Amino acid sequence: MHLTFYTREGCPLCEEAKRMLQLAEDDFPFTWTEVDIEQDDVIHEKYMLMIPVIEIDGDVALYGSIGYMDIVELFE
Repeated sequence: MHLTFYTREGCPLCEEAKRMLQLAEDDFPFTWTEVDIEQDDVIHEKYMLMIPVIEIDGDVALYGSIGYMDIVELFE
């Protein structure tokens, strides 16, 4: 499974979600790409009020406050 993680610099929720992704990466078979929403106007407009956002196959799976268990539930 491949996840897309939308974030931006200086976002505390994003930093926490990134740490949770890194922890989950040790326990589950997935890869992820980090995308800074401030590098693309369309993505920025779409997610500026939702970040952090995790997308799977183009669909929003998680957003906002993302914990380790939220990520684990993606694999159940």
